[in-house]
Amino acid sequence: MGKIFNQKSQTEKRKALRKNMTKAEAMLWSEIKGRKIEGCKFRRQFGVGSYVLDFYCPELKLAIEVDGATHLTNRELRYDIHRETEIENYSIHFLRFTNPEIYSDLYNVLEKIKLKIEELKCKTSPKSPPC
Repeated sequence: MGKIFNQKSQTEKRKALRKNMTKAEAMLWSEIKGRKIEGCKFRRQFGVGSYVLDFYCPELKLAIEVDGATHLTNRELRYDIHRETEIENYSIHFLRFTNPEIYSDLYNVLEKIKLKIEELKCKTSPKSPPC
């Protein structure tokens, strides 16, 4: 089995995606980078297999995807389901948000992320306080 995370063959693709983030991705990134959210480190445009995740927290195996208008067609929805299922085979958890959610309700998006982080921390740390 070859390397699964951040394959060298995708380096240029990941760099290009980081340079050309959507407005919604940039808004969310500014709120989660630098351990701003529950002390968790997120990486942007992180490779898993042949896919690239918008944001990923390796510590908790948490992926955050920001879906724009292109994700609304039946074809894209089927692709996203297939992609997510394949990535979940690596025990990675998903949160998905749409651009409009981020633009109009960033506070609640961040709250959902915090709740998921708390849930995952409780599962991974037996010494943590009762959840």
